[in-house]
Amino acid sequence: MTEIGKRKTGKILGIAAICAAVAAGGIGVATAPSWAGGALQSEAGTPQRSEPGLAAPVVKAVELGVTPIDGAVEVNPASGPSVKAVNGTVKNVVLVPQKGGTPVNGAVSADGTTWTTAEPLAFNTAYAYTFTIVDEAGRETTKRQTFTTVSKANEADAAVYPLNGSTVGSGQPIEINFSEPVLNKEAMERAVKITVSSGQPVAWRWYSDRKVRIRPETFWAPNTQVTVDMPLFGLDFGNNMIGNSNVSVSFKTGPQRVAIVDDLTKTMNVYFDGQLVKTARVTLGSPDWLSPTGYAVIMEQERNSKFNAGSIGLKPGDKGYYPPLVVEYANRLTSSGVYVHQALESAWGAVGKYNVSHGCVGLLPADAQWFFSNMKTGDVVQVLNTGAPAVEPLEGYGDWNIAWANYAKR
Repeated sequence: MTEIGKRKTGKILGIAAICAAVAAGGIGVATAPSWAGGALQSEAGTPQRSEPGLAAPVVKAVELGVTPIDGAVEVNPASGPSVKAVNGTVKNVVLVPQKGGTPVNGAVSADGTTWTTAEPLAFNTAYAYTFTIVDEAGRETTKRQTFTTVSKANEADAAVYPLNGSTVGSGQPIEINFSEPVLNKEAMERAVKITVSSGQPVAWRWYSDRKVRIRPETFWAPNTQVTVDMPLFGLDFGNNMIGNSNVSVSFKTGPQRVAIVDDLTKTMNVYFDGQLVKTARVTLGSPDWLSPTGYAVIMEQERNSKFNAGSIGLKPGDKGYYPPLVVEYANRLTSSGVYVHQALESAWGAVGKYNVSHGCVGLLPADAQWFFSNMKTGDVVQVLNTGAPAVEPLEGYGDWNIAWANYAKR
């Protein structure tokens, strides 16, 4: 072979050796020979590659997670909207009501991958998201999504009694009335925090999906501070009904004031913090209208109250009917119309001797005035020995007639 032929053969064999090294995955993949031409364009300047090139590795696709999803409706305004990027970062996030308004405050995480809201949203509002995603090659993509929060038809709230800032008697249970049925009662009980300065534990009794009462085993200790904190905003009551606000109520109790009325002696004894402070004669319900027994709580007080026999189902000509009249020093015990009040003048002679009322507790004028002035709403009246059943819980606040062991109920 000539010298020229040897040189050509050597060059061909050298090229073949380089190609074999690249094909075998050797170091030839890391560098390009000078004769292979100029460097490839960067990933940032070209469409994303689906296979590795010689100049740089593949840029991973950005995985995007947006909450709520695009077009979502009935979104819980407490759900905490967020934008999260995997294999990338997020920037320029704007969440704003579609009809205009102030953008929702939010913050991007330290690594730039996640944006989250820093405040709750409004109910019954359509929102628009705009945000920019940046991949690992620096390429940007801007997206827009929309969603709508819970409509008015799906809002839920609650009212608490006693009212915030009030002072009530030691027999007043807490009552919560929900605007919508509570299906998960156990979860609601866990969510609500009740703080009692006396340290008395409390129990919940659900009378329906919308009404619950809460009380301690015995009457509230004198001068107790009770706070009911209900973080209802965003809480699911069930059936997609969502709480629209947080509720906090704080009230105080006064001394333990209890009036014990005994039909056997036709007397009332009033105790303040266990000490007898007043004894008065009474007249109670006649045999046709027995006064209910057990515990009752003063629901309201009226200096002058209009009584109408029609409210207890009587009409002219019926036995026991009386024309409309005004009663003085009226203290309501039941929703059906049992009161402690000043007896009518025609009944003064019966006070302390026999019963002539339609179930009320009648007092002489001076005693009625004293009772009205010294007893308050939430104070307790206990009636003994009339032979009638006890006051039903929902006839007023007859909760104290339920034994503590049986009180808690869902």
